[in-house]
Amino acid sequence: MREIRSTIPSPIVETMLDIVIYEEDDLMRGLLEEWLTGAGYRVRRATAPGAPAAEDADLVIANIYMPTHAGTRLVDEIRAAHPGTPLIAISAQFRAGLSTAGTTAQTLGVTQVIAKPLTRAALLGAVGAIIGPAT
Repeated sequence: MREIRSTIPSPIVETMLDIVIYEEDDLMRGLLEEWLTGAGYRVRRATAPGAPAAEDADLVIANIYMPTHAGTRLVDEIRAAHPGTPLIAISAQFRAGLSTAGTTAQTLGVTQVIAKPLTRAALLGAVGAIIGPAT
């Protein structure tokens, strides 16, 4: 008997990695969305920090205005809405050259911190290191 092989490709299910952004500034949020969607990630704007998440996310990115004061409360609220989800904190209050996963990140309880102004390469490098490249 002869073996017959199909030439029809089997369907490949691709799952886009989902990122939620907490950023109040419209221009900054738009820039983050542009960079992330351009790299192939699916991006959702977050609702209020204390609100339960509508669906799971692979990563959360949050602007932290006052890292040492209200920032920890905001991180706690985001953690409650997205339990177990890695979190990148961005802030103009972080100094340039700050260790991205060092003491500041550990104190805040986040996976990584990025100082503003940030570059596309810094953002995508951090995102890729945490959740991998978009498919």
